[in-house]
Amino acid sequence: MELFQAKDHYILQSGEKALWCSRNDGTMEFRPATDLLLAWNPVCLGLVEGVIGKIQLHADLPLGLIMIRQKALVGKLPGDHSVYKITKITVIPLSEDEPQDLELELCKKHHFGINKPEKISQSPDESKFLLKTFSQIKSNVAVPIKKKVKENKEKERLEKRLLDELLKIFMDSDSFYYSVTYDLTNTVQRQGDAQNTSLPLWQRVDDRFFWNKYMIQDLINLQVPEVDFWVIPVIQGFVQIEELVVNYNEGSDEEKSSPETPLQELTCVDDIHPRFTVALISRRSRHRAGMRYKRRGVDQDGRVANFVETEQQIHVHSHTLSFVQTRGSVPVFWSQAGYRYNPRPRLEKGEKETATYFAAHFEEQLKIYKKQVIINLIDQTGREKIIGDAFLKQVLLYNNPNLTYVTFDFHEHCRGMKFENVQTLTDAICDIITDIITDMRWCWVDQAGVICRQEGIFRVNCMDCLDRTNVVQAAIARTVMEQQLKKLGVMPPEQPLPLRCYRIYQVMWANNGDTISRQYAGTAALKGDFTRTGERKLAGVMKDGVNSANRYYLNRFRDAYRQAVIDLMMGLPVTEDLYSIFSKEKEQEEKEKEQEEKEQAGQRAQQEQVSLLLQTYMQMLLPEEEKFHGGWALIDCDPSLIDATHKDVDVLLLLSNSAYYVA
Repeated sequence: MELFQAKDHYILQSGEKALWCSRNDGTMEFRPATDLLLAWNPVCLGLVEGVIGKIQLHADLPLGLIMIRQKALVGKLPGDHSVYKITKITVIPLSEDEPQDLELELCKKHHFGINKPEKISQSPDESKFLLKTFSQIKSNVAVPIKKKVKENKEKERLEKRLLDELLKIFMDSDSFYYSVTYDLTNTVQRQGDAQNTSLPLWQRVDDRFFWNKYMIQDLINLQVPEVDFWVIPVIQGFVQIEELVVNYNEGSDEEKSSPETPLQELTCVDDIHPRFTVALISRRSRHRAGMRYKRRGVDQDGRVANFVETEQQIHVHSHTLSFVQTRGSVPVFWSQAGYRYNPRPRLEKGEKETATYFAAHFEEQLKIYKKQVIINLIDQTGREKIIGDAFLKQVLLYNNPNLTYVTFDFHEHCRGMKFENVQTLTDAICDIITDIITDMRWCWVDQAGVICRQEGIFRVNCMDCLDRTNVVQAAIARTVMEQQLKKLGVMPPEQPLPLRCYRIYQVMWANNGDTISRQYAGTAALKGDFTRTGERKLAGVMKDGVNSANRYYLNRFRDAYRQAVIDLMMGLPVTEDLYSIFSKEKEQEEKEKEQEEKEQAGQRAQQEQVSLLLQTYMQMLLPEEEKFHGGWALIDCDPSLIDATHKDVDVLLLLSNSAYYVA
């Protein structure tokens, strides 16, 4: 669709349909496409893919119109439903100010042979008049302007910071997906249960996962049929669709050692082998949305932080099988406050106060998903124990026969990088999985209708519901998928999934874990190498160390802004003083910069001193015929010989071409 800029409006036009958005107050209206002729000097700025909604990043700033600038096709679901990932957005201030370079794709109809769109400009007479008027005003109010310079600069910096966070939320984490023909917010089972399938897509969505609902609410409130075309329900989460081929004639030891083979190479096999499509769809709830250390536990409505519904769909010919799991923060009132690395968790309310909201959470879950098998992966000892104990106490107090509670101390069982022990959990589940799945089942539909329904789910959690949770959910989902494929006759009864299928499947779940982790913690998932390859290696541990440090950095310096933007997207009040945070951050940055400069100066002085010592001892100790190769200043590491603050050089080591010298 084309985006036009007029004097008082921005106009979106698609065929015979047009949406006008006021640059003065942000009001929207539908008008015939022919009304473009009535607009004041309309200029085509380029092409966009759709409207996400409006947002006001701060009370001092104008509304911004968020539009999809670029999309990428994720794949197609049966029924020829295309699913897209939002890769780029653009935000236009709804004000009289000229928009910055929007970097939109230019439409060939209005920009044939032109590289950049034109900008609306005043006539020469208007410009002269405005310049003269501005000169008069400038001379009269010079003093007040000077007083406001600092305020304006701070406002501009804050606006830029918040806008940067908004762009990063949409563009840096591969988080937002949509389809104009398929309801991504609802599982296959819920879609089958829908009473009125003739309703427009946006009226059939699951409210929990309609992420742009508040931002597009002004459009919905118009309550006219034209709304249906313009409202695009967007989910935050993850979607990947892959076609797999069941071929047992392929696979070798060499392939086993090269798990990073491109996916497209893995699917180039004969057409004689059975094929099936896997779609992995994760939907992150918009309720209690936010960043890791800013949103924990349950709220007053029984909603928990980082609640994600993950649906694994298997498509074989006319059959669709769906298996759903959920993850979500421990539903008690708890937090991890402060800027320390991995702060200690603490409970915010007692058992009796928590019980009401714990019950509210699970009443909603049981209503939606029926029975729940809770798998709690929190450490049973150490700092996490307080949260695990609180969870267990609430389960016992709630005392509902539809809840099954399982604990698995992930870190204890997988100590020493023995992540294959996750199989202990899945084996334990597999021992009773016949009973669980017989009771829980999965959703199975074909052209004739519903064959069976899923009557329960696994609810998996750790502290963050990210790394450990994703490893275990992937293992459970694989077990269920193999059972499904055997039921359909795609896999032989006594054989596991072929290596190539398994490898693609692992990558899908690893991508899912990384994406959900970036949304909540700011980095890729830890332990992702195990999910991706089935092995835990030293390189993966080192990468996890970097990601852990990055998570700490992001919590320390960025999460307040990102949380504020997410709250604004949801229509919630921003609880923190952003100007105060901005000032504190600038002060902290200046202190750290000053400290870094001092440390660098100290290091340079020490290096000069060591260099001088080396030169002196080289002249004293080395014969002229020996060639000097290098020297090092060493300190004694024996804690019994020096105190903890000792930093003096104890030993000089000099190396020549024939000997070494210790001074």
